Amino acid sequence: MTEIIPSVRGMRDVLFADASRLSHIESVFRLVLESYSFEEIRTPIVEYEQLFKRGLGESTDAVAKEMYRLLDRDEKWLALRPEGTASVVRAAIQQNLCYDDRPRLWYMGPMFRYERPQAGRYRQFQHVGAETLGLEDPLSDFELIQIVTDVFSELGISSGVQLHINSIGSSDARARFRAKLVDALQPVSHLLDDDSKTRLKMNPLRILDSKVPATQVVLRDAPKLMDSLSVESKKRFDKVLNLLENANIRYKLDHHLVRGLDYYTDTVFEWIGTGMGAQDALCAGGRYDGLTTLLGGKPTPGVGFAAGIERIALLHEQMHDVERISTDIYVVAMEESHQQYALEVAHLLRSGSDVRVRQHIGEGKIKTKLRWADRSGATWVLILGDDEQRDRTVTLKWLRFKRPQETIPLSDLLTTLYAKLEF
Repeated sequence: MTEIIPSVRGMRDVLFADASRLSHIESVFRLVLESYSFEEIRTPIVEYEQLFKRGLGESTDAVAKEMYRLLDRDEKWLALRPEGTASVVRAAIQQNLCYDDRPRLWYMGPMFRYERPQAGRYRQFQHVGAETLGLEDPLSDFELIQIVTDVFSELGISSGVQLHINSIGSSDARARFRAKLVDALQPVSHLLDDDSKTRLKMNPLRILDSKVPATQVVLRDAPKLMDSLSVESKKRFDKVLNLLENANIRYKLDHHLVRGLDYYTDTVFEWIGTGMGAQDALCAGGRYDGLTTLLGGKPTPGVGFAAGIERIALLHEQMHDVERISTDIYVVAMEESHQQYALEVAHLLRSGSDVRVRQHIGEGKIKTKLRWADRSGATWVLILGDDEQRDRTVTLKWLRFKRPQETIPLSDLLTTLYAKLEF
């Protein structure tokens, strides 16, 4: 036998109810973002790897450990995008979107990271994100937090998430804090986990984000980044917190929240799903006022977020059932001579309503066709034979409830489905 070729490890097939759940979450993000007048942007999946090395930082896990790299025929290194912000900012620079404008952009699509696959973490995963460019006002930070809050409310998962927020200040403030942190941790470095020992040399701030219990104990006595912030950064952060409090958006001040990418400045935030284990970060973001200059553009302030759809789906699954419904109405032609009429009926239903219609394809006796109709999960089957074709009617048979079948004029079909049958 020919060997079956499986999917690549960390890449998965999403089927049926799971796909419906993901689509529902994505549609809610789309509706909420567009209600705030954000415009959609679609960037390439493949970019030059230098975009992410320069934008995210070469020492970040996303670049140093997890990025998929490709060598093209011109001997140039490309990368599958590990996140969306750098691509959106690159597009804004290349397309001159910030000239005399303050673009508000949102995106949706697959990202790629070579991580250890587990529940909620895949090597290909779906992100929805939003970026506001050209605005320094802390209100723009708050607005993005408000958008995600609205999405979680609309999805009915607000009670299962907690907003964590912090300020990491300017690059100068982080440099001062980095020196203090290294001085404090160097004498106790033997108590840190292996990743944190590496980060102590490469990217010390990332140690604050460690989830290893032993390292968290060491960090209790470590310096606080907040103590190194400038007066201006503190005022800015206080305004964001005041906006959250006035909007009754609950938050937790998290001094260990630094985010994993080098481009962040000042406000950073993250939503944590309660009771989800290690993969509990559902959505995160912050301000990145220096990213455009890193990527060769003019200085332009920015703030954004990215949400992991698969992780949100895990929480949504814990809190809500999603019924798999692939078909509402199954259309059956008794004989081949009735197929053209069946096509007309199916088209009428699809074009005049939002029902899901499946027409039987293939030969067989009526019992076989009705068996396929029942197997489809449809609520009703429409049977079309000589009488129905001659009189321009349909015979409607209930599949899920014991109710009498009836003959309905084709001209009244949609009205009957919505009104008489309370469809």
